[in-house]
Amino acid sequence: MATQTDKDAQGGSKEGKGTAVVTGASSGIGAVYADRLARRGYDLLLIARDGERLNSLAERLTKETGRHVSTVSADLTDKADLRRIENQLRAERGITMLVNNAGVGATATLMDSDIDQLEKMIDLNVTALTRLTAAVLPGLIARGAGTVINIASIVALSPELLNGTYSGTKAYVLNLTQSLHHEVGGKGVRLQAVLPGATSTAFWDRAGLAVENLPAQIVMSAEDMVDAALAGLDQGELITIPSLPDAADWERLNNARLHLQPNLSRSAPAERYTRAVAA
Repeated sequence: MATQTDKDAQGGSKEGKGTAVVTGASSGIGAVYADRLARRGYDLLLIARDGERLNSLAERLTKETGRHVSTVSADLTDKADLRRIENQLRAERGITMLVNNAGVGATATLMDSDIDQLEKMIDLNVTALTRLTAAVLPGLIARGAGTVINIASIVALSPELLNGTYSGTKAYVLNLTQSLHHEVGGKGVRLQAVLPGATSTAFWDRAGLAVENLPAQIVMSAEDMVDAALAGLDQGELITIPSLPDAADWERLNNARLHLQPNLSRSAPAERYTRAVAA
């Protein structure tokens, strides 16, 4: 007899799990999330700029899974489009999951980058993600259930890699996820930050470095990345690093951060600084 998981994998359980909103859903990681969530029994609201690709994906997923899939074409760096999507998400009563996947990257140094493009990256990676999360959270809290998945990056932990502005946006996503877990985790809302390494998508072409130029041993397929991320969600992880062999490595890093907290703000300077002044 097939388990519920088996049924979902074979074409979608008819028992609905509400609506999952996926941004940046027309290709790559977002399209794989859409596929996997539909097969898990979610209806979908897919958001991206490329309406033609979205509609093609929606038709395929509806045919293969029987789930209801709606699409919205929008540029989340455009203020009018972003506000329109925010209003729609606030009005939607059936949303049970938000996957904040839309994002862009940069590989050049700050001095070699187009500052206007970096600002647009911040608008998408930080501002849009924050505003959409704020639009969805009240409904999730009111129902006492729901999930927000934020796609960050391993550069959140390695600011020396790629572009510092890009890594800064992903550090923001990681910090926001941890803060929201502290803020609303006790109200039935699940949070997860996913930190992929190099993933084989068009992201790299848009960031100015073709994925073919990366060492093959560091590049994961989008399918494997999303499957690992969803396995981490199933296991209750707040932070999921799909490539990391030993989860204890992350725990040690996070515990070291928590160990610092009591001493990060005190009424007097540390002794090493007062000794220096006295000398």
